[in-house]
Amino acid sequence: MRIIKHDEYLSQLTFMPRLFPVNCYLVEEEEEGLTLVDAALPYSAAGIMQAVKDSGKPLARIVLTHAHDDHVGALDKLKASFPEAEVYISERDALLLAGDRSLQPGEPQMPIRGGVPKSVKSRADHLVREGDSIGSLLVIAAPGHTPGSISLLDKRTGSLLVGDAFHTRGGLTVTGHLRLRFPFPALATWNKEAALASAVRLAEHRPTLLAAGHGEMLKDPAGKMQAAIAAARRWLERE
Repeated sequence: MRIIKHDEYLSQLTFMPRLFPVNCYLVEEEEEGLTLVDAALPYSAAGIMQAVKDSGKPLARIVLTHAHDDHVGALDKLKASFPEAEVYISERDALLLAGDRSLQPGEPQMPIRGGVPKSVKSRADHLVREGDSIGSLLVIAAPGHTPGSISLLDKRTGSLLVGDAFHTRGGLTVTGHLRLRFPFPALATWNKEAALASAVRLAEHRPTLLAAGHGEMLKDPAGKMQAAIAAARRWLERE
């Protein structure tokens, strides 16, 4: 596991950084301990637990940006070790967390892709939606990769934790835009058009930092976000 601390509030924990980087994040609150954003892979639990221990602060929350296996894998082990940590996920992706791939009325009728959990036992303590606050983090709905994907904006710093709405591995890319340098997020994306629309909305927040589920953190990302959105739009138009 590799740990990169961005500032006094945000640390990136990366598993398999050279082969297939899978990130989760620790967000420090002044008075409420730590918020873990995403739970990586099943074997990641030991590293995450050590990082929490080394911080000297309690783990207060686990926030899931979406319910794919590489974002919820260590959830059960973490809940067993930190039973007081409350779990947050969007109302929509709570169904995926329970293994339910069925589509809801009004949703585009295309199959949900990617690794949806089959044996995760933990369930959410809180179901969130657009505009909710989780400590210092503002919830932004970002459907596309999954129907209920969310991103999180730190209101103190402007850092934007996007889950898989973008990835930075192989260059900043909107999820759903298939790029051979790192095709996996695109292959696991449910709705490419919705993903592009979400990317546009996220860029409007003009974040100071973009922190994705796969790849390095990106400072001052506004220009590169617009370029990635334009590239994804051209790619969709050619399909």
